[in-house]
Amino acid sequence: MTLAGFTRVIAACLMLTFAFPALSAGDALTPEQKNAVEQVVKDYIDKNPEILLDAIRKLRDRDEKRARISAAEALVSLRPALENNPDSPVDGNPKGDVTVVEFFDYRCGFCKRVFPSIQALIKEDGNIRYVFKEWPILGPDSVYATEASLAGWHTDKSKYMAFHTAMMTSRGNLTKDKVLKFAAQVGYDVDVLQKAMSDPAIQTEIANNGKLTGALNFSGTPAFVIGNQLVPGAIDLKTLKKLVALARKGS
Repeated sequence: MTLAGFTRVIAACLMLTFAFPALSAGDALTPEQKNAVEQVVKDYIDKNPEILLDAIRKLRDRDEKRARISAAEALVSLRPALENNPDSPVDGNPKGDVTVVEFFDYRCGFCKRVFPSIQALIKEDGNIRYVFKEWPILGPDSVYATEASLAGWHTDKSKYMAFHTAMMTSRGNLTKDKVLKFAAQVGYDVDVLQKAMSDPAIQTEIANNGKLTGALNFSGTPAFVIGNQLVPGAIDLKTLKKLVALARKGS
């Protein structure tokens, strides 16, 4: 709602509630009465503009609280899809006591920035089960990279992390030629990989990841689910370790 629209709503409420308390439900203001009351309200708002900002802030806070509650409730029912979908790539300790879920895009600069911290966490902790939720939201090149990556997971899981690492650490545009070059470098048969990219299960995985992010109120990459914590945005190694510790405590 625009500020002007919000002002009109307030004016209407004040008119009916304060200016003409004796009006019954079926009464209507005359044009002259309406203009007079609107002018009174406008003058009051002009002298006290902070009431609009305060009302907008309260509405925003209320909506954010509702979104957080909704996402937390959704997390309970969505956990199996988040943590145990066989079509989602997994790294780290398959029997780890804490599962970390990351939504990412291969062309996301913040995802690339946090990647070394993720690798360090997996290596240093040794008891992390890491689930990759590929969510290509930055254009056709992102979609192609994701399709190739998931095809790699379906074709030969042992090569996935090398392929993933090559794309995550690459700089510049992630073109189709570059993606296929990385695939060949880590040992995939490019012809087999390209055929596997047409598997409907890949499009289903991408679509399902998008639905999960909507339910969890994530709006960009990277985004993490660590225990009961929903964490949007890039985070450093120290924060990752703290969130893992909380998950181990069941917080």
